[in-house]
Amino acid sequence: MIHTIDLNFLGHSQSIASFLVETSAGPVLVETGPHSVLKNLEKGINKAGYELSDIKNVLLTHIHLDHAGAAWYFAKENGATIYVHPFGQRHLADPSKLMHSAKRIYQDKMDMLWGQMNEINADQIKTPAHGEAVVLANAEGTEQTTFTAWHTPGHAVHHIAWQLGDVLFSGDVAGVRIDNGMVVPPCPPPDIYVEDWIDSINLMRGLNLEALYLTHFGKVTDIEDHLNKLEEELHAWANWMKPYFEQGADMKAITPRFQAWVAGRLARYNIMGEALAKYEAANPSWMSVAGLMRYWKKKTA
Repeated sequence: MIHTIDLNFLGHSQSIASFLVETSAGPVLVETGPHSVLKNLEKGINKAGYELSDIKNVLLTHIHLDHAGAAWYFAKENGATIYVHPFGQRHLADPSKLMHSAKRIYQDKMDMLWGQMNEINADQIKTPAHGEAVVLANAEGTEQTTFTAWHTPGHAVHHIAWQLGDVLFSGDVAGVRIDNGMVVPPCPPPDIYVEDWIDSINLMRGLNLEALYLTHFGKVTDIEDHLNKLEEELHAWANWMKPYFEQGADMKAITPRFQAWVAGRLARYNIMGEALAKYEAANPSWMSVAGLMRYWKKKTA
């Protein structure tokens, strides 16, 4: 059974999710969310019939703070094993560089938004290869659950989408879609690369899935239409930014224009007011300006 836990980030429902998967090896947590909402995560785990101390295995899609920020807690307090992309390992073992970069962006809002992110012992971090099966068995070894790690760059070079049977925990590579609204591509720096992202979308298309579980937010069953619209929107966002890159535009000057353009596209789906605030909490559009400008710089270098 899969439990979707709403972390109520910044007081918004359906902004960031964690997923608790009941297995014969005990409850497995996919995504921890940020440390700042650990209490909300605990409530969700309790509602599913478990305690924080029951979590011995944590699967992360990538190391961004809204997905992995509380992983250290489970490693430290429970001795949990943390599964992450090989490129993310060093940042979990020593998150100082990651947190320094975040502090430059968020400054005095760091604690309120993200809380702490402390180091994890290297021997508690596992880094599955692309397509590798992570097999979790019960104590007797008579029953097992298998998660398959698919390396899915595009949003981040350190991104894994986790397959369990015919469902996929897709992190950010399958986009952001709240309340069955419009799907949008989260494009923060530094790793956005459209061509890699399209390759990852094509990989997902080939997995014969029945459902995607989006960290932002929840279960999607209209997979073909969802991925088609994500690909279309990803190109639209990148192409909007291209002429500004070519003109050498100042990012501060174009950020409000981009935010207004995104808000206008969301408004076509009646996503305004609180609904728009949820999208912005999950995927702040201003962050995609730097990400997409960096993409065009890398692509034309």
